[in-house]
Formats: sequence, structure tokens, C-alpha cells
Amino acid sequence: MIGIGRWLVIGLIAGVLAGCSRPEVELADGGSASWENWRGQWVLVNYWAEWCAPCRKEIPELNRLHEDGRDGRVTVLGVNFDGLRGEALTSLMKEMDIRFPVLVNDPGARWDQGPPTVLPSTLVIDPEGNLREVLVGPQNYESLTRAVEMTSEV
Repeated sequence: MIGIGRWLVIGLIAGVLAGCSRPEVELADGGSASWENWRGQWVLVNYWAEWCAPCRKEIPELNRLHEDGRDGRVTVLGVNFDGLRGEALTSLMKEMDIRFPVLVNDPGARWDQGPPTVLPSTLVIDPEGNLREVLVGPQNYESLTRAVEMTSEV
């Protein structure tokens, strides 16, 4: 019985330590974050590319929503569809006036999502970290806000 108790204690400690680990997310600006940073908020993960005209039109709308933040309830994150990194990515973000954080790696696998087949595409993640909806095609401030408000009621 002592042996089983010891294994239970070891398992409990391992579980607690695993719960303390924070998966890091690499940001284009050189910083990092954890998905836990956005727990309790709606997160919109937007896929964009330099060559995508609708993406360019949508970026000011995403900037507006990110800066508005809907009273701290919404965060916008970007993913460059072409997989740019480093200076190439940060220069392009500056050129395109992207003011929301951009992730270095595609997080789609967290929600069993492969790369989008249409750009722009936006994953709508609820405050518990679950994928609620995928918006395909260009959005505006109102449609993005509606997506969060409508899925909040579901």
C-alpha cells in the first residue's frame, strides 16, 4: 500500500508541475507569450499575406478591433500565410501598418485546423480557448464584432 501511495503522490506532483508549465508563443517582434495570457478573452487569429488584396483591405479593421479591444474582451493575433520570419516579417508588418501581434508559427493545429485555403481567414477562439467559428473572406469591424457577440450567446 505504501508503494501505491508513493506513486499517487508522484503522479499528483507531476500533474501540478505540468499545470504550471506555460506553452510559449513566439511573436514576430521577438517577444513571447503564453496562450494563458489570452484566457478569458475572445481571440481572433487572422491569416494574411502581402499579395492578398482583401487582406490589405481588412488589416485596418483588425487594427481598429485590436486597439478597441472591446473593453479587454478581444485580442487580435495575426499569422503570415507565407511563413515569413525575422526581419522580413517585421518589415512587412511595418509596411502594411499591422498593429496587432503577429505569431511566428501557425497555431491552427491547437484546434485541428490546417492552413486556410482562402485568405483572409480568421479563427474565432472563445474565452475558454475553444474554436467557435472560422470566418472565411474579408471582414470589417462590424462583422468581426458581430462574430464575437453572436458566438458569445451560443
